[in-house]
Amino acid sequence: MPPASTRFRLQPANTQRIPFWGQLFIGLIWLGYVLALIFSGEGSSDFHFLHYVFLVFSLVYLGYVLVHNAPIFGTQSYLEFTPAYIVHKNGLFRPKQAFAAETIAAIELLPRQLRLKLKDGTSFPLSLREIRGAKRKRLVIDKARTFAAQHQIPVRE
Repeated sequence: MPPASTRFRLQPANTQRIPFWGQLFIGLIWLGYVLALIFSGEGSSDFHFLHYVFLVFSLVYLGYVLVHNAPIFGTQSYLEFTPAYIVHKNGLFRPKQAFAAETIAAIELLPRQLRLKLKDGTSFPLSLREIRGAKRKRLVIDKARTFAAQHQIPVRE
């Protein structure tokens, strides 16, 4: 028996100016620098506590980079097709967006975008660039067509 829902993992929208490995490298350099200052005793004075403050900030920065770019806490961004809903989650700290089949007026399949037109007049675009691989993109489009056929939703291409 096939599963009731299908979840497609989305790759993070890479909107940072510095790539993930660059951010990680910068954080590791900061961490190495502050650890060298602490262990060498260089600059020991009344403001030696600032080394520990900088150490905490370096660790927080590395944690931030890892949480936003690596799937540490499971799948962060996904598109899921359930029997009655299409669910989109755009990141770790962002809420899920669930679209019930009853509220969808039409589904538009564009070359690089899947657009849900809702009955209240709003539309929700999903960039297909976030889906890695041509085979997975075809699977998403096939699932969207299957979902639309099950609920008699018109599909425009």
